[in-house]
Amino acid sequence: MRRHASFRTRLALGAIVAATAGAVLAGPSMAADVRTGAGPSGSGNRPNILLILADDLGYSDIGAFGGEIQTPNLDALARSGLQLTNFHVSPACSPTRAMLMAGTDNHVAGLGTMAELPTPEQKGKAGYEGTLGTNVVPFPELLRDAGYHTYMAGKWHLGMTEELSPPARGFDRSYAMLQGGAGFFDQTGNAPPPDGKGTTKARYRENGKPVDLPKIDYTTNFYTDKVIEYIGSNKADGKPFFAYAAYTAPHFPLQAPDHLIEKYKDTYKAGYEAIRNERFKRMQAAGLIPASMTPSEPPAFWPKWEQLSPQQKDVEARRMAVYAAMVDSLDQNIGRLVSYLKEIGAYDNTIIVFLSDNGAEGNDILDLVPAAWVEETFDNSLDNIGRPGSYVGYGPGWGHVSAAPFRLFKAFPTEGGVRSPTIISYPKLAHRGKIDGQIASVMDLAPTFLEAAGVKHPGNSHKGRAVHPMQGTSLWPYLNGRSDRAHPKDHALGMELFGRASVKKGDWKLVWVNQPWGTGGWELFNLADDPGETRNLVDAQPEKAKEMMASWDEYREKNGVIFDEKIAGQLQYSNGTRYYQELEW
Repeated sequence: MRRHASFRTRLALGAIVAATAGAVLAGPSMAADVRTGAGPSGSGNRPNILLILADDLGYSDIGAFGGEIQTPNLDALARSGLQLTNFHVSPACSPTRAMLMAGTDNHVAGLGTMAELPTPEQKGKAGYEGTLGTNVVPFPELLRDAGYHTYMAGKWHLGMTEELSPPARGFDRSYAMLQGGAGFFDQTGNAPPPDGKGTTKARYRENGKPVDLPKIDYTTNFYTDKVIEYIGSNKADGKPFFAYAAYTAPHFPLQAPDHLIEKYKDTYKAGYEAIRNERFKRMQAAGLIPASMTPSEPPAFWPKWEQLSPQQKDVEARRMAVYAAMVDSLDQNIGRLVSYLKEIGAYDNTIIVFLSDNGAEGNDILDLVPAAWVEETFDNSLDNIGRPGSYVGYGPGWGHVSAAPFRLFKAFPTEGGVRSPTIISYPKLAHRGKIDGQIASVMDLAPTFLEAAGVKHPGNSHKGRAVHPMQGTSLWPYLNGRSDRAHPKDHALGMELFGRASVKKGDWKLVWVNQPWGTGGWELFNLADDPGETRNLVDAQPEKAKEMMASWDEYREKNGVIFDEKIAGQLQYSNGTRYYQELEW
């Protein structure tokens, strides 16, 4: 196992070869200092930016991407904007959030793994600190320094202390839920206390200071209220804003208002296969996927719907109904944000970007928290699932549906774990109403926002400290019509998390996933013909596999990745296969 310790040493010394690192595996960096410009059109009217991040949303859940869940507001943004069908994020939440803020690979930004899940090989190593590093400059800080108001509400997950909270990383005003998840009706935490008895309180900070969540009806509504409050507080001063609505929906515990659960109570009684096949057909009809595509099939050890007992079917249909209700509520709140922007006259000058932080959460949440604690502490009886005092996820069957038509889901570098249903809406876009299959990644958003705002990244040094240049590529020239592509056709994109890895280049993808989820060796797919990753060509195309392995090695070296094939199997999370044994308590 190679640890590449020299990577951070070069950074500390300021002799950063990363000024050119990423020429193959990431786009060019921005220029060397923070300057404001006239804005994207040269008019001096710099755009507002609204960034909306969903949590654990699957690729095909919303209507615009083939789903049956009612999401009219997101669908309208897709129709008036640009749908990115080949947009990539990390396989899990906090690494994606680090890449988003920094415009770099997650290993560069300090989230080589999640803070909660380091392995012995990773603990204490550079790039695996579990917090957003001071060796990168979060783009909100640069926007704030350039005269933007910067606001956020929702999930942070990039550091627990005040020194690591949103105000320290560029936000004027913020209401942040610090950890990975929490209850939706109150301040119930997502993990047990040390003695395993009762519940903990989720941790929040408002403008960096610890606060208790006030009495609320539902956190998705509350976060929307905060974003609207923040935007409204300065709407008359003439300055542009960046607002980050970091929703926790539809992350577990699955909880939603009763009237929305009722709306979907019968929808999912048809079962996994029927719902997934319906989504697949809608995606084909809409041109979201190739007509000839073979969808991925779930692992054979997961039961089909017809193999479940009547009680299991009832529980599963209820869980998915709650999940759908959460997505429905999320869409309604996005509609509130859009309506408010129109009300105050800001909509026509606001770039809106919507994405998910990773693929659907199809893993067993009882591999993260003790089953005994959940059983003793919460009421997960059928009629209470989704209500206050319940604590459930929706498991691999529905996770595979949400990821349709792709392979696997969150925690895996397969397409179901890393493709996000991404929408960019802006009245001045050059590609409105288009479905676009060009590759892009979450690293590209920071440089895109900065260029749109007329702000330049400082490069290798910022406020007296060495920092890493951005590795993403600005999409702004493509979005405003100055370029016909977001990336070159042979653009390569590597990633690694939890000891699982992939690299894409052109139409090809090389991926390593441990058994029983993969072969335990490198697999090769042509995504142009086989986006479902159903036909492994590693033996049939040895020269292509060798070429792709060279790209993987380059990515690993440049980003300080600790890769060892033993790592993936060490994690209990994302390796559990007992979900259906635990489904009937």
